[in-house]
Amino acid sequence: MIDTKYRNPKILRAAQYVENCFACGCPNTGNIVAAHSNQLRDGKGMGTKAHDFRVAFICSDCHTFVDSSKAAKEEKEELWERAHRLTIAYLILNGILK
Repeated sequence: MIDTKYRNPKILRAAQYVENCFACGCPNTGNIVAAHSNQLRDGKGMGTKAHDFRVAFICSDCHTFVDSSKAAKEEKEELWERAHRLTIAYLILNGILK
């Protein structure tokens, strides 16, 4: 496990420029955020967020679903993971991550 958290404000700011939520596809009306993973394996802990390279650009509704809904854990993880893969592709293809 990596003890030092990777932080990159450039990655987090990039969420505001995507056109649509990478989970549900709704248009970005200022509601897209860089939602960090909730998985312990990604560095999430009590009072600490996961690494900034483990984010998904999703809308506030999808973020609430992942963080607070009573849906099955697997369903929430699949939604977030799918959006995360699209987020990483976006960051690389747009030159934000190299």
